[in-house]
Amino acid sequence: MAVETVSPRRQRVLFGVGIPLTLVAFAAFIFWGFPPLYGLFWDSTCNTIDAWLVCSNFLQRGFTAGALIGVAAPVVGLYLVNRQMALIGEALAHTAFGGVAIGLFIGAAVPSFDYPLVFALVAAAIAALGMQYIAVRTEGYADVPIAIMLTGGFALGIAIISYGVVFSTRVESYLFGDILFVPFENVQLMVALTLLVGLTVGLTHKQLLFITFDREAARLARLNVWFYDTLLIVLTALVVVAAMQILGAILVAGMLVIPVAAAMQLTSGFNRGMALSVGIGQVAIFGGIILSYVWNIATGAMIILTAIVVYLWALVYVWNPTVGAILLLGSVLVPIYLTSVVLGGLVTVGIVGIYLLVSARQ
Repeated sequence: MAVETVSPRRQRVLFGVGIPLTLVAFAAFIFWGFPPLYGLFWDSTCNTIDAWLVCSNFLQRGFTAGALIGVAAPVVGLYLVNRQMALIGEALAHTAFGGVAIGLFIGAAVPSFDYPLVFALVAAAIAALGMQYIAVRTEGYADVPIAIMLTGGFALGIAIISYGVVFSTRVESYLFGDILFVPFENVQLMVALTLLVGLTVGLTHKQLLFITFDREAARLARLNVWFYDTLLIVLTALVVVAAMQILGAILVAGMLVIPVAAAMQLTSGFNRGMALSVGIGQVAIFGGIILSYVWNIATGAMIILTAIVVYLWALVYVWNPTVGAILLLGSVLVPIYLTSVVLGGLVTVGIVGIYLLVSARQ
């Protein structure tokens, strides 16, 4: 597999000029371009559908942030799953939770520093770099350091929460996920991170793909394997932090893994798998949010359960496509049938009641 290489000097020039220009363009879009586009889209959607589910401000923010998570998480997760690094997302999520607890503790003492997601981002980035250092020293992502970091970050967060009982209720939104606690600033943060993930993967997809499936050949091709490994794990940390408020620290790793696992059952192509995993991620996000609203269940839990249902359906479809097609058709027709039966029953009861009332007056 041939990979074009760029001279170090030219690479430094490109990075030195391209990165500042990209950051300026991102900042301009996020702060000045995105808000009016966001308002225009949801205003037109609300005027068209005119339902509280799409006209509520907090659900609009939740749907937007969720849709962005459904893009960024499976894209990064596809590389992780194919490298057998799925547990790293879980470790980073638990470490980020420790950072959230530190941020809440400092914010309670100094209100001007009440930015828990910033502390979570710093903690996750440090953990990502630490795991990359351990991987280089041990020639692979050993299970023991990951397990220590996973439990250690969570233990730190619990210790700080148990000490600072004043903000213990607020931290539940980061631990379990809560669509009600997604301010517009966090939606803008998710837009920035999704654009960053998309741009980075678009520019480095060939190199990341090469390293994912043949690391030794990538080294022989004089690719900087350490740089691209570090880039991927830092992107994972960014996605984990961004998704915490929707999915929660406990469940956020599921969105990195489950849509990808379902897509890999349905296709063997990497690029097709990426597109399919993003589609499955959107089904899980929107289906989970709607079901959580209808059944009054935690949003993060319903998103992950919806993704698991899709994964189980993919397993059945691979085993027997006919049965899988019947299940898919049934999942669409049965709710319609049940709704029709319920409405028909209510209409019948109403007609019978009116008939009895009229009969009683005669």
